[in-house]
Amino acid sequence: MTSPLPSHPVSADRLGASPSRASLGAAAHASDDHDDTIVGSTEHSPLLSPAGAEHDFHIHDHSAGGHIPFQDQSQTTKSVWYLVALTISIGGLQVAWACELSNGSPYLLSLGISKSLMALVWIAGPLTGTFVQPYVGMLSDNCRISWGRRKPFMLGGAAATTFCLLFLPWTKEIVGGVLGLLGADASSDGVKVVIMVVAVVMIYVLDIAVNTVQASIRAFICDCAPSHQQGNADQHLEAANSMASRLVGIGNIIGYLAGYIKLTDYLGFLGHTQFQILSAIASVCLCSTVIFSVIVIPERDPRLDGPKMANQSGIIDFFRSIFAAIKRLPPQITKVCVVQFCGWIGFFPMLFYTSAYIGDVYVQPYLEENPNMTPSELDELYEKATRVGTFALLIFAITSLLTNLLLPFFIDPTYDNNPTLGKSTPQSPVLTTNDEGLQKWLAPLVIPGFTLRRAWMYSNILFAIAMTCTLFARSVGMATVLIGLVGITWALTLWAPWAIISAEISRREVIARARKQRLSALSQRTIAGPSSSTESISDDDEREQAEPEPDKAGVILGIHNMAIAAPQFISTFGSSIIFRFAQKPRGVPGDHSISIVFALGGFFVLAAAWFIHKIQESSPLPADVISVAEEGHLTQQSGNNGGLSDKSRDGPRGSMDRASLARSSSFSGVEY
Repeated sequence: MTSPLPSHPVSADRLGASPSRASLGAAAHASDDHDDTIVGSTEHSPLLSPAGAEHDFHIHDHSAGGHIPFQDQSQTTKSVWYLVALTISIGGLQVAWACELSNGSPYLLSLGISKSLMALVWIAGPLTGTFVQPYVGMLSDNCRISWGRRKPFMLGGAAATTFCLLFLPWTKEIVGGVLGLLGADASSDGVKVVIMVVAVVMIYVLDIAVNTVQASIRAFICDCAPSHQQGNADQHLEAANSMASRLVGIGNIIGYLAGYIKLTDYLGFLGHTQFQILSAIASVCLCSTVIFSVIVIPERDPRLDGPKMANQSGIIDFFRSIFAAIKRLPPQITKVCVVQFCGWIGFFPMLFYTSAYIGDVYVQPYLEENPNMTPSELDELYEKATRVGTFALLIFAITSLLTNLLLPFFIDPTYDNNPTLGKSTPQSPVLTTNDEGLQKWLAPLVIPGFTLRRAWMYSNILFAIAMTCTLFARSVGMATVLIGLVGITWALTLWAPWAIISAEISRREVIARARKQRLSALSQRTIAGPSSSTESISDDDEREQAEPEPDKAGVILGIHNMAIAAPQFISTFGSSIIFRFAQKPRGVPGDHSISIVFALGGFFVLAAAWFIHKIQESSPLPADVISVAEEGHLTQQSGNNGGLSDKSRDGPRGSMDRASLARSSSFSGVEY
């Protein structure tokens, strides 16, 4: 259930900064000797493939003057409605996630599965997230269907998810009916075991299907959104990942609100249990939003990208590249991965056991008052408890969304607004006059020194305190408040790590692209004037050209995804052990095993807060790279100077000052 990222997606992100293909080539009519294509550092990313709708950079070789204007065709600004249509499918998917998270654990418990076994069932999340998402990413990268490389996986994954959502809550009726036709007694222990096995299998199939559609949607967003709108956009421009983050929050609220309402009183024709009706609603939301995005948003014909990649033939090659890249991981990203490893030991049980925890708190006084309830009375009590637990998740989702919307105004920005290479088109200015005025009006809201890193650290401390307090919460109101508070932590967990990773990846890519632009310009001048070749290309330039490319964004995000998935295995097995010794049978009062798991998870999140303290604030770009990024092109120079012109060095510095007023954009990489 991780995305890498998201999953994902990388402006952040699964996925923040988007992989892109930088094509530096001569004009179409130029000779082969003048056609030079340089692939950007994030090309062929198995998790986030290049958009490819337009090449990022073009060098037009005007043989007469040798002028080399750089034009970033992906900088055309899209409307807010376009971004809504592009990202709305991830909101529909989130309704399905909310359905599974709020009702999955109570449903498994109602079938007779113990809490210790239930914990092992949820290992499906990290297992499928680790292997399915990168594999789907590679398959879609190599897809050559005319109507798009991502759309087939979006539709196929949505269809499979819908089937699982409609089958899972009816498992007892379907399996019991089929075995009844074969002469088995529906109330026998053997039939109950078969029902539990089929339900567990469907959980795994559902997670595979959900991860398939999630990975393809994240890549679809990265492919179809202009690169400058995938992150680091100002607040008037709803950046793609920021829009996706908001729609994830809205999807959460819709899913949990529907789960809290007693649907059997209004939509009884869809099923006779809350879970059955909620699954039908989630299926409609997912299918309608995915179909809408597929129909409305055009995708580039992948056949134009040439044959399939031969060097990305299988998932083993992908993981081999990941393990090799771990040794080269930048220190800043390494620290983020350590934080995620510790933090997700505590986040995982909170996500999957919250509704069951609130339900346990809710049923305690009823069980103490009447310890001899009939099975039907217990089912009715626990169904109401599930709705109460879903209400706590609704408060959690609202808190997370409000944090997502409001907190950026108070953050002292350090990781946002990395410069991009290439001039913005007239339709997409960096900041218009109105934007600048609004940003100056919002500037007093910023709390000096309250950086994103510090906010992330404080939120982890808050999480640890809240989870420890669950040991002592004996009322539904108190327990709901504690779950609502950790919504703040969750909002920052879906924002801060991807923002930091995105900033580092963007910084590395900007440096690499600036070096390529400079070397390409020198090469073009060498072709135009052979006598200046020794003057233009120095030993330093040759060494720069020989430097290895930075790791692809997909590889870095794959490592980050592993840092999220691995602790989920640890958390799953640890929870299973605790449940084995601390749980009580269903219907017996005094079961506080989930709060013990929460408290121990809070300890690891507190350790994560300590490691966040060691993360550095953003690293500045070299001065010459900033100049190239701001100017967007290289100007001609004379003499022996192979560097940048004075205009490129000293020109549009004001854009960086304006950028310092912009707020950090939120990003959701893992959709829970």
